Amino acid sequence: MTATATLERPRVNSPAPFAPRPRPVKAAHLIRSDAEAIEIAHRLAARFAPESALRDREGFLPIDEIDAYSQSGLWGINVPKAYGGPGVSYATLAEVVAIISAADSSIAQISQNHFVLVAHVGLDASEAQKQELFGLVLQGHRFGNAFSELNSRNVAAFETKVVVHGDEVEVNGQKFYTTGALLSHIVPIVAVNEAGKGYIVFADRDTPGLTVINDWSGFGQRTTASGSVKIERVRVPQSRVVPIDAFDHPSAAGPISQIIQAAIDAGIARGALADSIDFIRSKSRPWIDSGKETAGEDPFTIAAIGDLQIRLHAAEALLERAGRLVDAALANATEATVAAATVGTAEAKVLTTQVAIEVTNRLFELAGTRSALTVHNLDRHWRNARIHTLHDPVRWKFFHIGNYYLNGVNPPRHPWN
Repeated sequence: MTATATLERPRVNSPAPFAPRPRPVKAAHLIRSDAEAIEIAHRLAARFAPESALRDREGFLPIDEIDAYSQSGLWGINVPKAYGGPGVSYATLAEVVAIISAADSSIAQISQNHFVLVAHVGLDASEAQKQELFGLVLQGHRFGNAFSELNSRNVAAFETKVVVHGDEVEVNGQKFYTTGALLSHIVPIVAVNEAGKGYIVFADRDTPGLTVINDWSGFGQRTTASGSVKIERVRVPQSRVVPIDAFDHPSAAGPISQIIQAAIDAGIARGALADSIDFIRSKSRPWIDSGKETAGEDPFTIAAIGDLQIRLHAAEALLERAGRLVDAALANATEATVAAATVGTAEAKVLTTQVAIEVTNRLFELAGTRSALTVHNLDRHWRNARIHTLHDPVRWKFFHIGNYYLNGVNPPRHPWN
């Protein structure tokens, strides 16, 4: 790649206007099985990994990568079979996300809200809305996200308003942490009416009054472009307005959101541990007191890698278990099955958070001083883990898990559980 070509690539946190991405000219590939989804994820990960450090360092938006990702069919894998999708297990979906995240966690996070919104369509939309929105997903259309508020008192306090005007609704508000919106085809907006009832308004990315701003400046997950959205008198047909009812009764909505979060963290840990091992084998020097010829023969390094690998495998096992519990809750949503899925996913989230932080921190201790050189950009793993694991506090996971097992109290139902 030439220096000129490098400079011309669109970057995150840029004041330059960023036009909506073209809609797909051909339908995305239709994945037929869980095994095919895993195989395609590995193939894409091999493509995404080589420039992951470069994209992070330079802030390059993963435009071609996201196009390839959604056209591969992976963005449609949780569309139910009854609507033409593969309807894979959520254990498979979690593994797909972890595979992509190990290669580039920013790319994995860009798809995160899309998968959640596809699930919400299945849980809350009308039959006609399911036919339309699932159909768009299978064609390769990407959902973004305009969920979190910029100035509200907490994550569940929504100030963006929706008002009915005949066959349309008008939406006004401002959003932040809008991961996926910049590169999406449709921006689902969470808004409330005068009574405080919540809705998801599926607005086309190029709708007048909808402005996606490329102003994400986090020190990690840099190329997610998780900036802000202005919503000024945005008009959308009522047929694109889906009520948020999934948390008013037992449903798998919460654990579905959480299992994707956990999968991204598991992938960060997986990628960082692989880079640690590779660096120790190829570049690190043995410590003088070890008496060994290579860093990989250091007994303390060997033991530490073993410990980290065990922790990662434990987190991955809980992640797979959580996926099966989500599947069970989807098949038969009761207080018991949903609580089991919520707690099981929380357990996975605790371990994936812990191992992501631990692996990305110990990388430098084990690989040595030269691993801190900017040319390697290995610090991106820690930065990504630290940023992404802030999504919801693990300290509350311990409480809800303990309260469930000790006192028989089911955790609250919301997107952060």
